[in-house]
Amino acid sequence: MGKRRTMADDPHKLFDTWFAEAAAAEPNDHDAMALATADPLGRPSARMVLLKGHDPRGFVFYTHRDSRKGGELEANPIAALLFHWKSLRRQIRIEGSVEPVSEAEADSYFATRSRDSRLGAWASDQSRPLASRAAFEARYEELRVRFEGGDVPRPPRWSGYRLLPDRIEFWTDRPHRLHERRLFVRDGEHWDEGLLYP
Repeated sequence: MGKRRTMADDPHKLFDTWFAEAAAAEPNDHDAMALATADPLGRPSARMVLLKGHDPRGFVFYTHRDSRKGGELEANPIAALLFHWKSLRRQIRIEGSVEPVSEAEADSYFATRSRDSRLGAWASDQSRPLASRAAFEARYEELRVRFEGGDVPRPPRWSGYRLLPDRIEFWTDRPHRLHERRLFVRDGEHWDEGLLYP
C-alpha cells in the first residue's frame, strides 16, 4: 500500500453507513453475502449466507460445522465475503482469517431463530446427500414431535464463524466503467487506505 495515508473513514464505520443505506434501498436480503472458502488443495467454493453480526472484531455468519463450508473453514480458516447491492451500484469485498464464535454467542443467536428454523437445524445434515425431499420432511416431523412442548436447543455442531478482516474494499459504480475502488488493508492495529485502478 506504500506510505500510510490519513483515512477519511474508518472501514468499519463506512461499512455501517453503506449497510444501513442498503437496508433502506435493497428490495430484499440486504444482509446476503457471498462466502468464498477453499479446501486444503485450494479448490474454491462460494455460496450465499446472511450476515448476522458485525463490529470492529469482524463479520459473523452461522452454519453447520459439518457442512462443506464448515469443513473447509476448519481445514483452511481463511475466507472472503462479497456484498453486492445492485440497487446502490455498490459492492464490498472483505478478506481475512476466520475463527469460531463463542458457545455463548452461538446459543444467543440460535435462540432468536424461529422455532421452525431451529427444528430445521436439527433435521438437516447440511451438504450431505439426501435420498428424497420426503425423507427430510419426515425427519423434520419426527423432531417436531420430539421437541413438542419444550425448548429446541442448539445442535452441538451448529454454530457460527467470525471473519477477522485484513482487507476491505469499497467499490462504487461510475459511468463508462471508471469505477471507484477504495482499499483498506490492516497493518497491525491500524488500517492503511489507498485507491485501486478500476
